[in-house]
Amino acid sequence: MALFVMFGKYSAEGVKGISAQRTQQAEETIRKFGGSVSGMYALLGEKDLLLITDFPDIGAAMQASVALSRLTGIAFSTAPAVTVAEFDRLMAGL
Repeated sequence: MALFVMFGKYSAEGVKGISAQRTQQAEETIRKFGGSVSGMYALLGEKDLLLITDFPDIGAAMQASVALSRLTGIAFSTAPAVTVAEFDRLMAGL
């Protein structure tokens, strides 16, 4: 599994659908694509949401990101993440 962070920005329509039920549907959508959620956070500022997720591969993360946008009206930007220790290991070969 690979770690991905997902930043969400509400649209006007997306705000109207805020509910615990939609949050549950979003988690179910992530599981549908083989993923899991280790954290969900509401934010103030440029982005409204932060999801910390694991997916089997980048394709599954992309599919889930688009599916969540369709479901919720929230625009997601999804990016792979590695720990700083892993980053240091990867950069050691430069």
